Amino acid sequence: MSSTLRAYSVHLFTATGAVLAMLAILEAAKADWDAMFFWLLMAFIVDGIDGPLARRFDVVDNAKRIDGVLLDMIIDYLTYVFIPAFALFQSGLLTGWTGWFTTLIITFASSLYFADTRMKTADKSFSGFPSCWNMVVLVLFAIEPHFWTITVVCVVLAITMFLPIKFIHPVRTKRWRMVSFPVTVLWIVFAVMATLEPFDMPGQFDYIKWGIMLTSIYMLTAGFMQMLIPVSHSARTS
Repeated sequence: MSSTLRAYSVHLFTATGAVLAMLAILEAAKADWDAMFFWLLMAFIVDGIDGPLARRFDVVDNAKRIDGVLLDMIIDYLTYVFIPAFALFQSGLLTGWTGWFTTLIITFASSLYFADTRMKTADKSFSGFPSCWNMVVLVLFAIEPHFWTITVVCVVLAITMFLPIKFIHPVRTKRWRMVSFPVTVLWIVFAVMATLEPFDMPGQFDYIKWGIMLTSIYMLTAGFMQMLIPVSHSARTS
């Protein structure tokens, strides 16, 4: 297979995320949240794989006709922001004006963040919360907190998109990667397990909910902790 064909194959693989997004929103329209999150998780996995493949096969030089970054951004906005926000509004977890307010804040702030040229830091982390609302909303569906808690969490995360707070990339951020990557894999495992059973079943799989919460807390706070803990001299020179 030629280098050009391999590179365009990566773009085709990335584009399957749009198909997964459509499958997810069709399930959301039927309020089948388990199926919706399953397809969003599949899109999340595709998004995690296509980046390394794009760098491996040098799509920038070998498949110039398609802008892989733009393609990725379009699909990410659908699967990371738009569909999760729609699900949060339709689910009934938020009541009255809080549903409208929170959904509009998520979509408005995220559109600006996706266009922010400073979203990446020097160590391949994110500057500000990286609009991973697919992960946040899945956790909210799993634990079903009070609607005021949901509103506050979403507003705070939306604000942190534009603050100089670091959030790690589980693969590209080298520091603590030996911990961050396994934690991310665990989060995916717990998330898939959560989608295999109805979210509204009372008292089910408490260990899965705790697993999702604890891994989410690490992924949300690891970057900030790295800002507080200086890099040792030995790590800096290794």
